[in-house]
Amino acid sequence: MSVATVIVNYRTADLAAECLRSLAPERSGAVIVVDNASADDSVAHLDAVIADYGWADWCSVLPLDHNAGYAAGNNSGIRYLQTNIGTPDYFLLLNPDTVVRPGAVRELVHFMNANPHVGIAGSRLEDSDGTPQRSAFRFPSVFGEVEAGLRLGVATRLLSRSVVAPPVRDMAHLTDWVAGASMIVRREVIEQVGLMDEGYFLYFEEVDYCRKARRAGWSCWYVPSSRVVHLVGQSTGVTDMKREPRRVPSYWFASRRRYFRNNHGAMYCRLADAAWACSHALWRVRRWLQRKPDTDPPGLLGDFLRFNFGRQRRATA
Repeated sequence: MSVATVIVNYRTADLAAECLRSLAPERSGAVIVVDNASADDSVAHLDAVIADYGWADWCSVLPLDHNAGYAAGNNSGIRYLQTNIGTPDYFLLLNPDTVVRPGAVRELVHFMNANPHVGIAGSRLEDSDGTPQRSAFRFPSVFGEVEAGLRLGVATRLLSRSVVAPPVRDMAHLTDWVAGASMIVRREVIEQVGLMDEGYFLYFEEVDYCRKARRAGWSCWYVPSSRVVHLVGQSTGVTDMKREPRRVPSYWFASRRRYFRNNHGAMYCRLADAAWACSHALWRVRRWLQRKPDTDPPGLLGDFLRFNFGRQRRATA
């Protein structure tokens, strides 16, 4: 079974090169590195790495003239492969800030071959020391927004079935969606569902895509025997827990709203907004009263209110 791999790079050429080095002995088809208009030396650097290691027969760089986001970058890579290489059995989407463990791609392919009803599967993402990361998720919901905002043990227990990021499990299992950092997609899913929604610049695009696949009758599974190191946040800097929290970019709020509006409607989106805002405000009060440390990104609540309830929402609706 052939597997074509798409890696979207934006100013992370060194990370992408390390990803390619780990992928080289594991790949079973063409690899395309899409450069999302990095405006640095990424393309030249990656071209040099490919030439130096003799990878040109299976790997190439596709430079784009503008950065339209993660979904658009992956779509560009898939279209390029379909046009120039032919349509493979599977497409593997990898982040540049990943290192593929030995056998990771093989395990995904074996699982997909053995389970033809599965349309999408994701790897076990882990830190460099092997500590697992939560990478199998439930779809966002109003109750999930309440749980995420409150951060209260009793609420988490009561709403356990709505927790978006449940604890890591050691066995392969059905899940709502998997992290796009290492996600394999069956060819027939793309033929039936199409490509990712390019209205998402970054974040929520894989959530939306897994939901579309489910509506079309395809299940999504988490496959922990496929192990991939994920250097969290290195490609965006937003979710890197080892750095000082950064302000959440506007495109995260836009992607979140697009997901709720497109999949549940405007009224549900407003309810989800209110659920998170009220719950998080209560958390802020409790944090202040209990003198807990503030580990949130700067201005999180204010930015959320401005984007979802203020002029910015009306301007971008």
